[in-house]
Amino acid sequence: MAEQDSAEAKDYSVHIPYERQGFHLKGMDHADWGMQNRMARIFPPATGRTLMLAFDHGYIMGSTAGLERLDLAIPPLLEHADVLMATRGALRAAVPPGHGKAIALRCTAGSSVLDEDMSHEVIGVAVEDAIRMNASCMAVQVFIGAPGERSSIDNLVRTTRYFLLATRMVAELGAAIIKTYYCDSFEKVTAGCPVPVVIAGGKKLPEAEALEMAFRAIREGAAGVDMGRNVFQAQDPPAMIQAIRTVVHQGFSGRQAFEFYEETRRQSK
Repeated sequence: MAEQDSAEAKDYSVHIPYERQGFHLKGMDHADWGMQNRMARIFPPATGRTLMLAFDHGYIMGSTAGLERLDLAIPPLLEHADVLMATRGALRAAVPPGHGKAIALRCTAGSSVLDEDMSHEVIGVAVEDAIRMNASCMAVQVFIGAPGERSSIDNLVRTTRYFLLATRMVAELGAAIIKTYYCDSFEKVTAGCPVPVVIAGGKKLPEAEALEMAFRAIREGAAGVDMGRNVFQAQDPPAMIQAIRTVVHQGFSGRQAFEFYEETRRQSK
């Protein structure tokens, strides 16, 4: 029987890549055709990486800086993203049905930011509704170590050890993609997780810092970047999402991507 273990795992063999057996994403070799088709839409086979644009913040935050008008903020960014992470309402309000992008549909719901404990989330979108929205995947939020941990898992101080535990737990419970925050020794997190890991952008950072974080995450094994506030709260959102794309799909460093961002800003004026 499993029990608490005081011995800390150490050998993640980060220098040994995962062996692929016919499909370009780890953990998906034995998935059926439909699953692989959806995953290929999320992670284009040309690079095996993804750039997600998150604008699902309103489901707990209401009107958010940079997203006051979804119909004005989102359309200029669509062409540069691989995946749109959003709620049903935001998609219907701001995204034309013919956009052609993969959809990561926010499917959990709970309390708002007015409640100190937001960990008690439930499923708010049924599988049938996700199919009606043509979602490529269903996004659920899990709070490991919070008071609502158990109920959030039923839905299917942050340290490296915390992220090692949380990402591995959720993957072994059946998640096909893990979205989590960047941390120290991130290469251990990606090596220890048997499915693709995508980093969350989190709170707004200066543009150069956000691009450097994206670069380090990709270098350390992340399969993609999912940024929201670091895009739509940037001084030039279209230039910023294009700069992130150079990191994800073209191998730019953080410095090179920031130079690209600055040049793109100048050209757009």
